[in-house]
Amino acid sequence: MARKRRFSTQPFGETVQALMAERGVTYRGLAAKTGLSAGYLNHLVHGNRPVPSDDVIETLAKALKVEPAHFREYRIRTITARLEGMPELVDRLYRRLEG
Repeated sequence: MARKRRFSTQPFGETVQALMAERGVTYRGLAAKTGLSAGYLNHLVHGNRPVPSDDVIETLAKALKVEPAHFREYRIRTITARLEGMPELVDRLYRRLEG
């Protein structure tokens, strides 16, 4: 059996949808666990709303039994916040990306 990935590489909505399917959770069930509306969750999954705040991601992660870092967008925000305090590293990375 293949080893399960710790982190999703898929966009936020697809990741939520896959986790819901794996856990057998409906929109209403997830809404009950998170205090978010089923309609809002549906909009998130289908990309009709922007990726929510980290607080909402943390709430969803807990309900879906994964770490918040499972979501790619959460990891990107964490890295971005850290890089803001490291301008020299940002410059080095940028120069490397330019080729």
